[in-house]
Amino acid sequence: MSQRFISNVVLAIAGAVVVVASQAFSSSLTGWLTFGVSLGALALLAVVQRDRARGRLQRWLDVATGALALWSAVASVVYTGTTLRWLSFAEAIGFVGIAIVGLVAHELSTERIVHAFEAIPADARDGRRSEDLQAAA
Repeated sequence: MSQRFISNVVLAIAGAVVVVASQAFSSSLTGWLTFGVSLGALALLAVVQRDRARGRLQRWLDVATGALALWSAVASVVYTGTTLRWLSFAEAIGFVGIAIVGLVAHELSTERIVHAFEAIPADARDGRRSEDLQAAA
């Protein structure tokens, strides 16, 4: 699996956890959870930025994730009560949305399509291919 796929899945799961926590737990617990997820997202970005093959769109999504994570970390410390709950909910929806766009972009990329096809040389199609099929049966 590529780092693009794994980082986007991790971001989506972390965002989903905060979405659920914002509606199920107290605002102070939700704030600390949002703070932790924000710092985790920033750490994840620091690790994956070494990979230069992430693509232009994914790099823009990484910038958006970083900006949202910075804002989330600050907002989770500054705000309290109902404001914190709904800000955490909205920020988590943002993380999930960015992750979904990244996952869709990963699946639609040329790199992914090229790796899905198997190249069979022309001379191997006739003789060896039929032997392989007979052996498999």
